[in-house]
Amino acid sequence: MRVPVTWLRSMVDVPENATGADIAASLVRVGLEEEGLHGGGVTGPLVVGRVLEMTPEPQKNGKTINWCRVDVGENGQRLTDGTPQGIVCGAHNFAVGDLVVVVLPGAVLPGNFEISARKTYGHVSAGMICSAMELGIGTDHDGIIVLTELLGDDAKDLKPGEDAIALLGLADEVVEVTVTPDRGYCFSIRGVAREYSHSTGATFRDPAQLPVPAPNDRGYAVRLADEAPLGGRAGCDRYVARVVRGLDMERPSPRWMAKRLTEAGMRPISLAVDVTNYVMLALGQPLHAFDVSTLSGEIVVRRAREAERLTTLDDVDRELDVEDLLITDGGEVPLAIAGVMGGETSEVTARTTDVLIEAAHFDPTSIARSSRRHRLTTEASKRYERGVDPALADAAAQLAVELLVEHGGGVADDGVTDVDRRSARQPVSFDPTLPSTLVGLAYPRKEVIEVLREIGCQVDEPQPGGPLTVQPPSWRPDLVNGPDFVEEVARLRGYDQIPSVLPQAPGGRGLTHGQRVRRIAANTLASIGLVEVLSYPFTSAGVHDQLGLEADDPRRRAVRLANPLSEEAPFLRTSVLSTMLETLRRNVSRGHKDVAICEVGLVTLPEESAGPAPVPAVTARPDDDTLAAIEAAVPPQPRHLAYAMTGERERGGWWGQGRLADWSDAVEVVRSLADALAVEVVVSAADRAPWHPGRCARITLSDGTVVGHAGELHPKVVQAMGLPGRTVAGEIDLDVLTRASEPAVAAGSIWTHPVAHSDVALVVAADVTAGDVEAALRSGAGELLESLSLFDVYVGDQVDEGHKSLAYHLVFRAPDRTLKTQEVNQLRDRAVAAAAAATGAVLRST
Repeated sequence: MRVPVTWLRSMVDVPENATGADIAASLVRVGLEEEGLHGGGVTGPLVVGRVLEMTPEPQKNGKTINWCRVDVGENGQRLTDGTPQGIVCGAHNFAVGDLVVVVLPGAVLPGNFEISARKTYGHVSAGMICSAMELGIGTDHDGIIVLTELLGDDAKDLKPGEDAIALLGLADEVVEVTVTPDRGYCFSIRGVAREYSHSTGATFRDPAQLPVPAPNDRGYAVRLADEAPLGGRAGCDRYVARVVRGLDMERPSPRWMAKRLTEAGMRPISLAVDVTNYVMLALGQPLHAFDVSTLSGEIVVRRAREAERLTTLDDVDRELDVEDLLITDGGEVPLAIAGVMGGETSEVTARTTDVLIEAAHFDPTSIARSSRRHRLTTEASKRYERGVDPALADAAAQLAVELLVEHGGGVADDGVTDVDRRSARQPVSFDPTLPSTLVGLAYPRKEVIEVLREIGCQVDEPQPGGPLTVQPPSWRPDLVNGPDFVEEVARLRGYDQIPSVLPQAPGGRGLTHGQRVRRIAANTLASIGLVEVLSYPFTSAGVHDQLGLEADDPRRRAVRLANPLSEEAPFLRTSVLSTMLETLRRNVSRGHKDVAICEVGLVTLPEESAGPAPVPAVTARPDDDTLAAIEAAVPPQPRHLAYAMTGERERGGWWGQGRLADWSDAVEVVRSLADALAVEVVVSAADRAPWHPGRCARITLSDGTVVGHAGELHPKVVQAMGLPGRTVAGEIDLDVLTRASEPAVAAGSIWTHPVAHSDVALVVAADVTAGDVEAALRSGAGELLESLSLFDVYVGDQVDEGHKSLAYHLVFRAPDRTLKTQEVNQLRDRAVAAAAAATGAVLRST
């Protein structure tokens, strides 16, 4: 919300020496966050100019620029010996003879943008013809400011060379504040002025306190016929209609009004539109103006019908929803989407003479849904969905009528329509000791009562020293219970008065086991050289083809988002690798040759048998069965860990050559993590996309539960995803490891006797996996085998063709004695015999 300081001063006593920064600081103290300060950012020559010549010049890029000669008065004589300024301009909304705003060399625009003469499009442009955005007084950048349109009759006395800084009020400051959803009343100068009064104690003058004629039966007919109340609330509970006749719509808006609108960030358009916008900004009540000549019957407020359509003021033909609240002519012809935007059939034009002013109170939820449904956010909808003061409608309509009569030459009808179906708001019982209890500061009863009355509440004390009966003001729909009032008491006392105290964590509660596992995993992976990254969990269908997944692979079955951030990636990922590998590719493309990254994240694995979730009504809380059905429809979302490596795993240097990462490094990552979690895993050969069939390992628990896969990516996958050759990767289900690492009830005993070592080399067929041999050795060695590791693989002249030699290191330990050599040999022989029986292994003799 942009708040011109001069406008704010008209409603509250702001000290003459107070700057915009001082005002912003005062508003921050009561919870209105400062968004920015505007105005006063233009220095140097900014003048009125008259366009003398304008020559269109098409460019090679398809754009047409205008080479202009502009009279800038005495400033031109100073800079160009009296000849008109030559200026290049890309806008086309002006003509020869128009008065425009010209910034000359030596000036500085907002954002510290220094102006100088420079060559562009084949000409030396000595300045710039300005738009509202370039001057920081609006958001319109499509065209430049034409003073003859902006100021109307007030522009006839302007002369080239006059100072435009004072003319446009650019020396005046504008304070921009952020309005939170619960403070909708601050979407007005009135609301911000009230907050400034709360912060500083300055006298507040309510602009809504003006005499309003009583409603009568001579006003324009209005009927509220909302047949589909939302959550027990009607879409419209108050509608005020006033008619002004005999208006001259070609009259310009007064200069002071156009200036205030411009400073507040709105572009002046026409008298009727400017008046409704001015009242909305001043009071916070959105208004709408209808051309009475286009109306044939009474105004009827109702819900839309099936297949009903309306062309809105933005020239878009919209299909209406049955929940949309409409303003209609006679109940048949839609005139506007209530609280959002009007229709083109009843638009006020330059030929309009009679205008109907609408000031209504609509249900915030209904307006918010219509705004989002049609993707149409307007200044009116932003205010209605945050809650507009229902007591304000008659005063806002009266102010608009007075402005139209004064500046449009019209006459107000004596008929006043005010259909009021508001229900009485119930007072709230409030314990005045609650602020001290919740905030932790001492708030005396007297101070609590004073604060509540200051914000507009009516406070009664049924019993001395007992609870208070509080009636919130009409402009504060957010005040509904005790904590809401506590926040107001703390806010007006000052948030800076509340000390910052670090809460003490209760004893006996620490990290969960799953959190510990994730920390151990992160630390373990970092210790072995992997860098943790984070990628978005959204993918496209094409990534499954890049990963080489089979047509019937369950990982192709992904959940599609109804409203994705990007239509190019509308699916939730079914593997972390599908998104993380893009991070690897991006790093490699930026010159990083040796990369090792990892990511922990959720994947979504929809079940084929799961049905759609029910969509309950929003008018009441769903019952337990419906909630259970919704929960059952949510697909499983396990937490996976993925990692990938490319380039050198061991760096080369003066000590020798480095070593490239290979499939064994991918497997070793899982082994390291399993060791850190004290989980025993089994590694065996596998064939699974996206890995190379001969260089892929399946990692399982001892009971056969699959943990994940690791190895070298398939060459086709590497090529499709733009990765370096021989890239290795892995992905495991971290939830499986978490469950497997649950702490035991009692810790096992520690064996202290010495270990015994023994090595064995076995010759097996080339197609026998090392994992199968290892499993057989473990089963034959028995319980005294403490560890088993493969330390050599040999294929060559010393073994038969089609065979390989696998060398293992066995470590034995007994709990109650030191093992003798004979016992160790027997254990080793049993292990070898088991391997021979299971895999055909033979002891290597040489």
